Amino acid sequence: MFLCVFAAASGVYAQSVSPTPPKVKITRDDDDDDRDPTSIEQMVVKQRITQQKKEHEELLKRGDEALKLSEDLETSFEKSDTLTTKDLEKLQELEKVVGKIRSELGGNDDDEDDDSSGPENNAKQSTAGAFKFLRDSTIKLVDELKKTTRFSISAAAIQSSNTVLRIARFLRLKK
Repeated sequence: MFLCVFAAASGVYAQSVSPTPPKVKITRDDDDDDRDPTSIEQMVVKQRITQQKKEHEELLKRGDEALKLSEDLETSFEKSDTLTTKDLEKLQELEKVVGKIRSELGGNDDDEDDDSSGPENNAKQSTAGAFKFLRDSTIKLVDELKKTTRFSISAAAIQSSNTVLRIARFLRLKK
């Protein structure tokens, strides 16, 4: 009997302890990108998105750099009417930057000989006109880049980059 009372008392004691509250996961509704990914697959997707955003921002920065170079070249030529070695270096840098932009857009080298009736030929009539056309073409390229997203490819931007490259090569070779 003593054993029965002892067993009953221990059962009552075990029920008097309050249960632990259930664990609640706290999430922030303000930014879904800040939540911890729950699987490796989600982590990979998040990293890919971050990388694509970074690449698109770099593309836009390269466009701004190309625009600055073309404006510097035009200003320098207007002042001296000649190409200095510094200007030739800037032309080479412009070619590199625009070449990177074109390759990131998925374009390739446009080595086709054009029919010399396009606006490039008109600009080639004078070196000053070529520098103006170079700046205008670079502005057009940057405008097209700003219209793109990390999900799109702009054929107009690729064509603009090809035009800028052709004019820059022409100016560099003309000296």
